[in-house]
Amino acid sequence: MNLPAPPFDFQACLAACAQRDRRALQALYDHEGARLLGVARRIARDHATAEDILHDAFIRIWTGAASFDPARGSARGWVYSITRHLALNFVRDTRRETPLDEHEVTAVASLFAGFDEPGLWTGSARINRCVEQLQPAPQRCILHAYVDGCSHAEIAALLGAPLGTVKAWIKRSLQALRECMA
Repeated sequence: MNLPAPPFDFQACLAACAQRDRRALQALYDHEGARLLGVARRIARDHATAEDILHDAFIRIWTGAASFDPARGSARGWVYSITRHLALNFVRDTRRETPLDEHEVTAVASLFAGFDEPGLWTGSARINRCVEQLQPAPQRCILHAYVDGCSHAEIAALLGAPLGTVKAWIKRSLQALRECMA
């Protein structure tokens, strides 16, 4: 009888990285590297750039592991946030604009993957159902923000909507997604 493998302990792994245990960094890379690359690739839209972002993310994880504070969120969420923010910064820095198409609705799944609450995420169908419940304009705001990496001002310009309205749509939509995912 094969027992399931114990869940990966992200917090212990970060603690070991903070102590300069290279095996911990390798274990983190082996366990999450492919998924983190997927997040970076979806945002950057280029495989080679995504690989560079992933490399930079692991350097930042290694050098910043001691700054991880479990009181502020999960270790897994922290790792994904670093990767996501580096990818978003790349997109913002290069000022790429990409059109939103129907397939990107599903891309948001990995970005809202419940990283801050272990066990919350059960598959992309769940987040897709929640995103589809949003009204069209707020849904586009969420997708532009989390898939395209646009700022609130950029979204307002893309949608031709007032900045305050865009901010309110995003805030209410995120709350609705949290409630839907709970």
